[in-house]
Amino acid sequence: MINRSPYRSRTTFLTIVHLNALFNVTSRRALILGKKSLGGRNNRGVSTIKGRGGGHKRAYRILDFHRRDEVPARVYQIEYDPNRNARIALLYREDGFKKYILSPRILKVGMTVNAGPMASVDVGNAMPMAVIPLGSIVHNIELTLGRGGQIARASGTYAQIVAKERNFVTVKLPSAEVRLIDKRCYATLGQVGNIDHVNIKLGKAGRSRWLGKKSKVRGVVKNPVDHPHGGGEGRSPIGLVKPVTPWGKPALGLKTRKSVKSSGKYILRRRG
Repeated sequence: MINRSPYRSRTTFLTIVHLNALFNVTSRRALILGKKSLGGRNNRGVSTIKGRGGGHKRAYRILDFHRRDEVPARVYQIEYDPNRNARIALLYREDGFKKYILSPRILKVGMTVNAGPMASVDVGNAMPMAVIPLGSIVHNIELTLGRGGQIARASGTYAQIVAKERNFVTVKLPSAEVRLIDKRCYATLGQVGNIDHVNIKLGKAGRSRWLGKKSKVRGVVKNPVDHPHGGGEGRSPIGLVKPVTPWGKPALGLKTRKSVKSSGKYILRRRG
């Protein structure tokens, strides 16, 4: 990651990431699918998500989040994925098949990774959490047995195994939540790579547009007919008890997480 010399005032704080060490993906068409950009619109073409639209064309890379195959594979190359902030690794298995996985932090080209209960405790290997030593750093964790990794998949994230008891493993998640997970669920050793992603500064509005993010107008500068926050002379406060959406629904403080009673009993300490 480097800070380029500004060529305009708006690029003073521009930060870019070198992609020189990454490879092109033009030769693995079997692992790539077309992806249509919806632009925040529903099946009738009506915009339902404000601030979304445009952006560069993308192709979806098919990743293996299950890691159930016990066939050794060699890391052929590390690639950029436009659909996520983490890097992905292309693996060549010994049986001739190829697949993509999330690239851990210290994974290098030429290294060998494996999966299964008999795999060694090395970065990039996947195995049931019952055989992973206590205190280990893991990512791509299964929350439901056989469903594939769902937790700790973003760049720089990881979880830690803190205890084992009976049929469950106690895991501290990136959100500081501590919960029980079935010991048969798979996890991958190591921390997700590309940890410098949080330090990227777009520097200008154009880079946001490349990512499909459009500018949005604040509600307080609109007219009362267009937004509940609008109206007033000069700069005026919201005037309501709580901020609301353009349609009058609460915008801050409203709980959006679904109450799942069957899953909540496995949470030992909730996130802050």
